[in-house]
Amino acid sequence: MAEVQAIKDDDTIRMVGHLLSIRCNPQMADVWHIGLNLALRISDLLSIRFEDIHDDRLIIRESKTGKLANIQLNTIAQQHIARLREKHPDHIYLFQSHRCQQLKNKPPQPITRRAVSMAFQQVGQELNIALGTHSMRKTRGYFLYQSTKDIGRVMKMLRHTSEGVTLRYIGITQDEVDKDFVSLEL
Repeated sequence: MAEVQAIKDDDTIRMVGHLLSIRCNPQMADVWHIGLNLALRISDLLSIRFEDIHDDRLIIRESKTGKLANIQLNTIAQQHIARLREKHPDHIYLFQSHRCQQLKNKPPQPITRRAVSMAFQQVGQELNIALGTHSMRKTRGYFLYQSTKDIGRVMKMLRHTSEGVTLRYIGITQDEVDKDFVSLEL
């Protein structure tokens, strides 16, 4: 499995969402758009229940780390979530599998990581980019770092404990750090 990277330009971000909607299904585009705005690991993103959303906040316990994620929802995330809640008022999960609804006597389940991964890979191949389930989280971290140059803020958002891990995760290379040193003259 190839390592995926952050998407580093707005046009590609928009194109990924568009292609997911038309090549796969609108639900995959919703995963992309909401995932970009929440910066959660895919397992946590897919496990979100509507009951985890309180007004403008999402409160969940991360499955990998056990840390509490208390995320204020931005306008884009709120709009997508409100539309999903209105469209599927009986759903338990934000990204509930439609297949489970067709099976009687089976409790509702979220869509699978595998389904999302396959959809993202399909679109990634079409765009000739390494796109995967971590791309949303990496992209959010990359854009926050580019706008603030504050690795501490990015670490806090991603709930990382190491600067080095965070820099590698969001795809900040030594060349980019070198450019920052050259361009900033005091």
